[in-house]
Amino acid sequence: MTIGKGLELTNVHMVPQDMLIERLSEQLKRTSQITPQTWAQYVKTGSHRERPPQNKDWWYTRSASLLRKLYLHGPLGLADLETEYGGGKRVKFGKSHQRDAGQAAIRKPLQQLEAAGLVEKKGQQGRVVSSKGMSLLDKLSSEIFIELKKENPALGRYG
Repeated sequence: MTIGKGLELTNVHMVPQDMLIERLSEQLKRTSQITPQTWAQYVKTGSHRERPPQNKDWWYTRSASLLRKLYLHGPLGLADLETEYGGGKRVKFGKSHQRDAGQAAIRKPLQQLEAAGLVEKKGQQGRVVSSKGMSLLDKLSSEIFIELKKENPALGRYG
């Protein structure tokens, strides 16, 4: 079904996450409220990591990933997101132990997304995607789905 200017009725569930996050991070780079902190190029994203991220634009990728995760699973609090972005850390010769991700590498992008109006707090439950954020994600999903449909016409029956 088509609405408006040729945009499909699609959402985040219908497009590959890597394509959406890449396109969304490019969109967030153009937003003035979302800028990497000065410490972002030196810091590890958690105690389970050995080195800082190799991607220079990891801040925008993390912000896009947070926005998508809140869209799918929101409301989420900071503790929930720390666990999601955490990972296993080897401790001597034993099994891997779960380590949470660093708080600042999640909290600061969330605060910037709030300042941009894409995320809002929902009391004690955590943060959710605002209507502006939902429309942005849905619009990008529609554009991606249209491109995918041009490459593979068999996808036309899904949207």
